[in-house]
Amino acid sequence: MDTVLSFLLSLAVLVISIAIHEFSHAITADRLGDSTPRRQGRITLNPLAHLDPLGTLMIVMSSLAGFGIGWGKPVQVNPRAFRTTPRAGMGIVAVAGPVSNVLLALIGAILLRALSLPDLALQFVFLWIVINLALALFNMIPVFPLDGYNVFIALLDSLRQGWSRQLADLWQRQTQYGALFLMLLIVIDWQLPAISPLKWLFGAPFQRLLALFLGW
Repeated sequence: MDTVLSFLLSLAVLVISIAIHEFSHAITADRLGDSTPRRQGRITLNPLAHLDPLGTLMIVMSSLAGFGIGWGKPVQVNPRAFRTTPRAGMGIVAVAGPVSNVLLALIGAILLRALSLPDLALQFVFLWIVINLALALFNMIPVFPLDGYNVFIALLDSLRQGWSRQLADLWQRQTQYGALFLMLLIVIDWQLPAISPLKWLFGAPFQRLLALFLGW
């Protein structure tokens, strides 16, 4: 695929997919009873409402590098406004983003299998599937500030066991180190591909899901 074309298509897919990802967080929080996202104008599919400056720069840089990664502006919520417990509500809101990406990838897979697409559309849909699956799996790593962090805590809390709640409390106290740990994972993955912790965490699941969606 031409480098410039690959960059433009990846950029378009990332902007659209991240906007839908953040919208899914916002609309889920709204449905759970928290009006904060609505008051802040996040109940919209307009990408401009969801783009984060640093995350957008990462989108552009990663698209130029030939792979897609980045993030949107975090959706602010008030956990105490949820009709559920705060931890359960945060888990539901968190998982809505990755679920939206899986559904987008599924729609792309259906189009890819059902239609005879011209080359440009075929390239776009293929990138659509790959990037959305990557976004879903990457965000489910249980490290703050990724969505998997709140999902993991909600799952532990839902077990209603002493040990699980203690682990949830411990995990919640590590938020200040989450971004540093995530950056460390990325640097190790980049500098030491033989170890590749990110590939170990979601590389194999990604390949299996991609093969499933594409019918390989």
